[in-house]
Amino acid sequence: MADIHPKLLELLVCPLTKSTLRYDREAQELISEAAGLAYPIQDGIPVMIPSEARSLDVHELEGRLKGR
Repeated sequence: MADIHPKLLELLVCPLTKSTLRYDREAQELISEAAGLAYPIQDGIPVMIPSEARSLDVHELEGRLKGR
């Protein structure tokens, strides 16, 4: 499981909302809470295509917001 370089995380934003992303290391996803999407990271490369992102369900969003 490859980590994303911290500098890359600083530069990446959600392509839909232009909001910052949160790195979920365990799930290997970049989370856009504003868009309710989880962008996958495949072989260490973020896939920033909205149609490839997973929609977060309401319970998942609530849990992530409480976990901050």
